Amino acid sequence: MPRVVDHDERRRQIAEALLAVAARDGHEAVSSRAVAKELGVATGSLWHYFDGFDDVVRAAAAEITRRTDERIRSATMGLRGLTRLDALMREVLPVDDGTRTEAYVVVGFWGRLTALASSPDAGSPTFATWQDGISESLDEAVADGELSPATPKHSLMSLLRSITYGQQVLEVTEPHGAEAHLAVLDSILSPWRA
Repeated sequence: MPRVVDHDERRRQIAEALLAVAARDGHEAVSSRAVAKELGVATGSLWHYFDGFDDVVRAAAAEITRRTDERIRSATMGLRGLTRLDALMREVLPVDDGTRTEAYVVVGFWGRLTALASSPDAGSPTFATWQDGISESLDEAVADGELSPATPKHSLMSLLRSITYGQQVLEVTEPHGAEAHLAVLDSILSPWRA
């Protein structure tokens, strides 16, 4: 009897293999052959699940977003206001080994994803799916008196989104400790603290 393969799970495994190669060996080492080797399969077997290598890249980008969203949900459960915002930002800023490695992988994807922009999920790693969490955290912080009622929420959200990308690039080009990345976050919030 033929073995039943979960198509979606196999696609995820292939995407995860690409991410593992990129994290360990750098983007220049990422190829269909390297991904297949990581999985211990023949290169041709990848094409049972993807139409081409660009589709594997798209799936890897979506996998990064899925992982980040999952971490954020777990880290922020039961929290509110600035405590929730801090927990959320620690999952997207490069402040530990996992998020630093992710920054290297994500920043390395950006150029390629720009070329794939016609795909609806091509921008997944740089699309702030966690923007609602930031918005809700800021609303809670104002309601709880942690931030001033005059806090310019939309401007603050734009700044917070910008620093996540900026701090990822900074970590890749000029690595800093977690304290430096968190200090930028604090300096953005500081003028609005109640």
